[in-house]
Amino acid sequence: MSVIAEIIDTLENKVEKLILKLKNLERNNQDLTIELNKSAQIIQKQSQEIEALKAQYETLKMANSLLGSDENKRDTKLKINSLIREIDYCIAQLSD
Repeated sequence: MSVIAEIIDTLENKVEKLILKLKNLERNNQDLTIELNKSAQIIQKQSQEIEALKAQYETLKMANSLLGSDENKRDTKLKINSLIREIDYCIAQLSD
């Protein structure tokens, strides 16, 4: 019977160690999940900042063209022509 008791004790010890490992892994998983969520939030925030900076860059590029810069003059003319067409379309819709 003492052999069976030793086997049971050994099994109990192994089960306790496995339970501790499981708890540690669950805790580690929770920490990694929290870190992943924080990283996702940072990425989303940075993506929004990038989009805002792109819009600001386009605005500055157009303003620079309107101030007489030879760079991007074609783009500015195209944008102005597009805006004029949109205004003409709106006027035509209002006339009907």
